[in-house]
Amino acid sequence: MRLGKETGMEFKDLGNLSNEEKSSEILSRYEGRIKAAGRKTPVIDKIQGLNSNTRPNPEKLAVLEGIWAIDLALRYSTGMKYVIVCPERIRTIEAQRLLDSCINVSEECYYVSERVYDVISEKEGGHGLMAVCYLRPKTFDEVYTGRESVVMVLDGLEIPGNVGTILRSCEATAADLVIITNRKTRLNHPKLIRSSMGAVFKVPVVEASYDEAFAWLVKNGYRVILTDTAAEKAYYEADYKGRIAIVMGSEKYGVSEGYYDLRHEGIMIPMLGELDSLNVGVAATIVLYEASLKNKGYMKR
Repeated sequence: MRLGKETGMEFKDLGNLSNEEKSSEILSRYEGRIKAAGRKTPVIDKIQGLNSNTRPNPEKLAVLEGIWAIDLALRYSTGMKYVIVCPERIRTIEAQRLLDSCINVSEECYYVSERVYDVISEKEGGHGLMAVCYLRPKTFDEVYTGRESVVMVLDGLEIPGNVGTILRSCEATAADLVIITNRKTRLNHPKLIRSSMGAVFKVPVVEASYDEAFAWLVKNGYRVILTDTAAEKAYYEADYKGRIAIVMGSEKYGVSEGYYDLRHEGIMIPMLGELDSLNVGVAATIVLYEASLKNKGYMKR
């Protein structure tokens, strides 16, 4: 795993040190660069507001915890506004390296007590490092896709956790782009951020109207594949070569009618039990792996 940029600073395992010793080690290392924050400090109130998703978020900020998610955001986000560290919870060399990278790029850096950290953490027994990054969708002009390309279109998905899960699967399968039409949830919704494990920062995402999405797909020569429980062809029978766009609709309403006006083919996932459908995140992951492995030459077509 890559952990930000190397700064030349040497680190040691802090696991055997007392809380006081760990705090002293980290705070002395960044003396003058990191400020104390208590329960009533504005940044703590702001993070609580972002976590609860109850206040306006004009800066399009997203809160992240965990080494994997913060590392991806550090490399792929458009900037880091805050880094929050609880020195008593920092133990490993990897966590220290990541903290060092964050402090070098973050606009503001704070340290908090374990009690304050637990107030703003969404993870039980959080590991002591939190980042608040800028997150904005891309435009079609900012994305590039090759001749062999898999695009995932999410149409009207309402549950943030499902969107985040699909983004995580898109990163795992090296999907080239996610297009969101009929948007029902914000990209920086805290549940979406957490379920994506930071993939939302790496996978290019474009939010578009139907007309914009249709025009881009047609202009760039994409074959449209609709997931449809009424389709006759199983997902593993489809041809995924070239440029393909897989459209997933909401669990409640399915794919919007406008997509059926495009030249398309339908696919379904066979259901062998009594239930008639899968969670959209699970269904998307199944199709993504089949499509990406074949599209990128890992499986015979």
